[in-house]
Amino acid sequence: MSKFYVVATPIGNMGDITFRAIETLKNVDLILCEDTRVTKKLLDKYEIKKPTMSYHAQSKLAKVDKILGLLEEGKDLALVSDAGTPGISDPGAMLVSKIKSYFSHGVNSEVEVIPIPGSTAIITALSASGLPTHEFTFLGFLPHKKGRETLFKEIAEAKRTYIFYESPHRILKTLESLIKFCPTRKVCIARELTKIYEEFKTGTPAELLEYLNKNPIKQKGEFTILVTPLNY
Repeated sequence: MSKFYVVATPIGNMGDITFRAIETLKNVDLILCEDTRVTKKLLDKYEIKKPTMSYHAQSKLAKVDKILGLLEEGKDLALVSDAGTPGISDPGAMLVSKIKSYFSHGVNSEVEVIPIPGSTAIITALSASGLPTHEFTFLGFLPHKKGRETLFKEIAEAKRTYIFYESPHRILKTLESLIKFCPTRKVCIARELTKIYEEFKTGTPAELLEYLNKNPIKQKGEFTILVTPLNY
């Protein structure tokens, strides 16, 4: 039976990887990477010498067919993303779905899909945010245009913590939208998680917008945004 491992990798600090993840990557036949150049840095650090192949959102169906073929041959594969857990706001979810579907419809070979848990920005941010953690909704990356306003209206009525990712190019625009739809709510910005410039900043949307405008350097990096519930 072939094994397909979904392996979580660090979201920033390379020390945030499990022993099990390292052992798995050392033992598989091939590692599928979002970007082979990014993954190479991690593999080099832990002296993992295994062949890699790219798999990302733009990968064509021929690449998926090749992966299915390798599994049919009995190869053990690992899937990693550039950072964090594959499948979470990541095209890896579609590949896992295709594998499970393909090998459940009369194909002779069997494949076991095995998760190797580890870092994810959602839980990392939530754990140190000081916001309610017992119930939350994760939105991934918000759409650039269509449906964006609808989501902000949903956040404005939310009775649980809402979490989503944002890019440095849209962080100011996002705070302006939060000012419009939920101006009195507390928002936590978690920036550059586990990296040298990691920062948590909490305030109203207007306070955070003012802070970022006064400190343009703080507009750079990767953002996880958390919004408190309506009744908080």
